[in-house]
Amino acid sequence: MKKRLIAMLLAGAMCASIAGCSSNGGDDQSTPSGGETSGEAKYNVSVILKTTAAEYWKFVQSGAEAYAEEHPDQISVDVKGPPSETSFQEQLNMIQTDLSDDSYDGYIISPLQQDMVANLIADTAKPVIALDTNIESDKVLSFVGTGNEAAAKLGAIAAVEAAKEAGWETIQCIEIAGVQGDSTNTARMNGYQAGIEEAGGEFLENEVQYAEATATKAVDAMNGIISRHPEGIAIICANNDDMAIAAAKAARDSGNENYANTIFLGFNGDRAACEAILNDELTMSVAQMAYEMGYMSVEAMVKALDGEEIEPNIDSGSEVVTPDNAQTRLDTLDEQLGA
Repeated sequence: MKKRLIAMLLAGAMCASIAGCSSNGGDDQSTPSGGETSGEAKYNVSVILKTTAAEYWKFVQSGAEAYAEEHPDQISVDVKGPPSETSFQEQLNMIQTDLSDDSYDGYIISPLQQDMVANLIADTAKPVIALDTNIESDKVLSFVGTGNEAAAKLGAIAAVEAAKEAGWETIQCIEIAGVQGDSTNTARMNGYQAGIEEAGGEFLENEVQYAEATATKAVDAMNGIISRHPEGIAIICANNDDMAIAAAKAARDSGNENYANTIFLGFNGDRAACEAILNDELTMSVAQMAYEMGYMSVEAMVKALDGEEIEPNIDSGSEVVTPDNAQTRLDTLDEQLGA
């Protein structure tokens, strides 16, 4: 009996030893290749923006980083950008450097020079997603950004309704545009015209003022409009908020009371625009969802790297910001930046 008990104890000890060895072996087999631990992200992606200095791009960056923070086992992102949107060569250098870096599994790029970037990515075998501005290349799996024409149309329709409420009987609109020939500018212009006309207004196509997307030139353009139309114009729409705010100020400074009820419509819906709307310095703005744009681009990249099909065009959305929702929009923006 005693011998049998000893044998049973020895057998139990051997089984425990074998089980322990099997457990250790199983742990080794589950460790990812390349010496990575299970806590590291499966993918590492380069995100190159037009700049990281401007407010708009800080929201894009925040959205991209938010997705990575929420999915640390899936993806890590390396977000960067040149000092300004005119630092063309610096961005090209960043892209070229990252394309030759084997640590990246994919690239999310917002190009300053679309043609040059298309040339740089021509030989890459890794997935590329275009952000905010599309890149004409068969290497680009998807474009994530604002549907500029649809968004501008939405804003224009709202502007016509606001003009009616303000008492305008003749509803005409003049646009203070950005850079002539720029694809984004053209898309917004087409949207403005379609929305104004659909809502029953008149878009004065022959009086479009190109101000190169700058506030200073928008002031000059607005002064010219006031000089030609002392009777007032119901709607002034602009390619961005800076120009719309500058045009509205120029109208106030002119002292022409016929512009007191003019609807000034901007585009971007950033913090400065929300504050201007709340301070009665801007009537409304079409908001781009910059945070969502960054978030959705990283989300799409994960799907692509996992072998899933993604849509060739992903609209990050838009909304019209008015005095009724400007504070809510501002609170959301502060939350997205962690303010």
